[in-house]
Amino acid sequence: MIKRITFLVTLFLVVNANLLAKEGMWIPIFLEKYNLAEMQQMGFKLTAKDIYDVNNASMKDAVVIFGGGCTGEMISGDGLLITNHHCGLGQVQRHSSVEHDYLTNGFWAMNRGEELSNPGLTVSFLEYMEDVTEKVFNGTAGLSPEEAGKMVQDNIAAIRKEAEKDGKFSVQVKPLFYGNQYFMYVHKVYRDVRLVGAPPSAIGKFGGDTDNWVWPRHTGDFTIFRVYAGKDNEPADYSPDNVPLKPKKFFPVSMKGVQPGDFTMVFGNPGSTMQYIPSHEVSIIQNQRDPDRVRIRDKKLEIIGADMEKDSKVRIQYTSKYQGISNAWKKWQGEIKGLQRMDAVQKKQDFEKEFKDWAVKNGVWETEYKTVFANFDTLYATYKPYIKAADIYNETVNSGIELFTLAGLANNLLNAIENKQPEKAETARNSIKRMLPGFYKNYNQPTDEKLFVTLLPILMNDVDAQFLPAGLVNETQKYDEDELVDKIYRKSFLADSLYWKKMLGKDGDKWVLKLRKDPLFSWYNRLKFKYNTDIAPVVMATNADITANMKIYMAGIMEMKKDQALYADANMTLRVSYGKVEGYQPVDGVYYKHFTTLKGIMEKDNPAIYDYDVPDRLKELYKSKDFGRYAVDGSVPVCFVASNHTTGGNSGSPVVNGNGELIGINFDRVWEGTMSDIMFDPEVCRNISLDMRFVLFIIDKYAGAGYLLDEMKIAE
Repeated sequence: MIKRITFLVTLFLVVNANLLAKEGMWIPIFLEKYNLAEMQQMGFKLTAKDIYDVNNASMKDAVVIFGGGCTGEMISGDGLLITNHHCGLGQVQRHSSVEHDYLTNGFWAMNRGEELSNPGLTVSFLEYMEDVTEKVFNGTAGLSPEEAGKMVQDNIAAIRKEAEKDGKFSVQVKPLFYGNQYFMYVHKVYRDVRLVGAPPSAIGKFGGDTDNWVWPRHTGDFTIFRVYAGKDNEPADYSPDNVPLKPKKFFPVSMKGVQPGDFTMVFGNPGSTMQYIPSHEVSIIQNQRDPDRVRIRDKKLEIIGADMEKDSKVRIQYTSKYQGISNAWKKWQGEIKGLQRMDAVQKKQDFEKEFKDWAVKNGVWETEYKTVFANFDTLYATYKPYIKAADIYNETVNSGIELFTLAGLANNLLNAIENKQPEKAETARNSIKRMLPGFYKNYNQPTDEKLFVTLLPILMNDVDAQFLPAGLVNETQKYDEDELVDKIYRKSFLADSLYWKKMLGKDGDKWVLKLRKDPLFSWYNRLKFKYNTDIAPVVMATNADITANMKIYMAGIMEMKKDQALYADANMTLRVSYGKVEGYQPVDGVYYKHFTTLKGIMEKDNPAIYDYDVPDRLKELYKSKDFGRYAVDGSVPVCFVASNHTTGGNSGSPVVNGNGELIGINFDRVWEGTMSDIMFDPEVCRNISLDMRFVLFIIDKYAGAGYLLDEMKIAE
């Protein structure tokens, strides 16, 4: 079986002329063989080696993983990097206070000495990628599934160790096509990344959650950083002696703009897609998982949003948290509608029938795939109630009530003390010491109290009794909301910052041991124990069995489609997607143009709403028509849409034209197309990008930081 699968992976990428070029996230080392001709027909004027080359500087050397979940790109020979505002928002927030509100007012370093360091922030440059499938499967022939799995993990560990070069590189080995193929990714990680410039939220986040995932869009979603290195141009911890990185490659910035039909390429690190999942999982996502999570986040956003409106300090504290909650919340709503509109479950069932007919015709249904489909029926019947419980726990206990985060840290310390494990206790104390300052800086107790009394009843009412700790429902029902706050939350030691000082100070162990009498701490531990023992293990085991089943199913799909091009699901590794600039028709009788302008920002201006309160400086520039060289037809271009297949992780990705020049920064998808992680519709799936001319306009005319343009290469 292993030999057959290894052989299959050499067959799956044969060009099919009927394939829609707009769909797909393609591995760059395959472009010349499978995609380049089509790309060039669409307007790409360079070669595959201009995109990815190990031996010479190429576009891949100008693209980075920014932090842990976004993409960024180099735009100067002195380490200047640009990504999305929402990707850099956490850093801007951490530097902000009521006295220095960079979220509201923006931040611009007017020289390199004013740039702000960001401890913990990294950018990762891909050195090279390599197909290591044969190395991973080496020695697995004839082994049992358990033995083969262990051998695969041992092989991966050996591959990584060799490529790390004694810590010089960060190495990952990731499966593709559900483990039918493996690729190694070798990165060089830079650790000194400084904030250079960020527009105010009224530009960088213009429209807020109302406009999120929506077209037409008028958001100046960018932030600028600079990457620093040691004097040898190698990664180094922060030091005043560090110097700006000299990247192997950076993108020229285009002033040429875009027209309908222009070629566009997005080069970034898409996070996760699920193009090949069976109808069972599509149904669970559409009808259970997305609705459950949306419903709970409705409550979270209502509570946090109301408190942010009332108090500027709370707004600064919770801006990043609010965005993190709302982003997926709105995406899931669009995903539900898109899957319903496409009749996605039925389409998957139709494909499964087509697959069955192929398997019967080729004599492999009874021997290989009949069991696979029987397994799907059994596994998803188990998975459905457990993933429902897990989703609700995750939205309430694991990432809803903030004081529960502290309870988790305290529990680690308490267990280490009770079990007489001094080393673990010291590790737990150090974790708490590192985490507490940031926690309290961005924590508002009245807000969390409201989350506590709202989310806890949701958990108790919506989760089946078998998934709840015995007796806890009755205990919580003894209290009304006011009593829950007064007798449980406010009486908890965890809510008292002074108590934490005692726990971490001299004779701290005795104070930690008192937590056993804390009712909120007790409730958290009982909930977490139930989740960790009865829910999470079943979800993990069932997911592992589904993945194993999918590996066999995927191998069959690859064989069935061996004369067509298949792209692997996204997995936060470097991919290319290509398409063209084009509008779309979301509903009958409505057609959206491909671009927006500064005029649209002024039309949305509403000083009474934070997210639509256009800054006075921008109004002045508009009124005086002081657009400089960035004007087109009497206004400034802001955003555009194209038909590139993107997902989370593509935030901040460079959007380049046929000459390899940076024309935009990808930051979103249209709401009608958010189901593209599961099923792509070329009629409505569009990526939204910020036009680089608006970026230059804001830097130059709005911020007065035109010196930054001097170090860029501007393609007029």
